[in-house]
Amino acid sequence: MTKWEYVTVPLLVHATKQILDNWGQDGWELVQVVPGLNPENLVAYLKRPIQA
Repeated sequence: MTKWEYVTVPLLVHATKQILDNWGQDGWELVQVVPGLNPENLVAYLKRPIQA
């Protein structure tokens, strides 16, 4: 059974792709993006398998 670790990441609208690309290079997979506290911010939820 795969075990997962999770992280929440604040995203800035003008740099979303760059931020997600950086996390993706470390093996993180995007699960969902939700609105942040103001219209210029988003929050990304990411996961990756725990390395045994």
